[in-house]
Amino acid sequence: MAAFYLALWGLAGLLGASAIAALVWAIRRGEFDQLREASQSIFDDEEPVGKVTDRFPDKRF
Repeated sequence: MAAFYLALWGLAGLLGASAIAALVWAIRRGEFDQLREASQSIFDDEEPVGKVTDRFPDKRF
């Protein structure tokens, strides 16, 4: 039973380390440099920034 827990902790450590490595890789590649510009890219003239145009049925905003 101890071998099972040791393997489980090892797997958890490996997955955690790979997640941290992926985050460091993304930061070094500059994936997080232009977050504001990327978040604004979904808006166009039909839906300007800051103006709610989506409506849920039977709800008035």
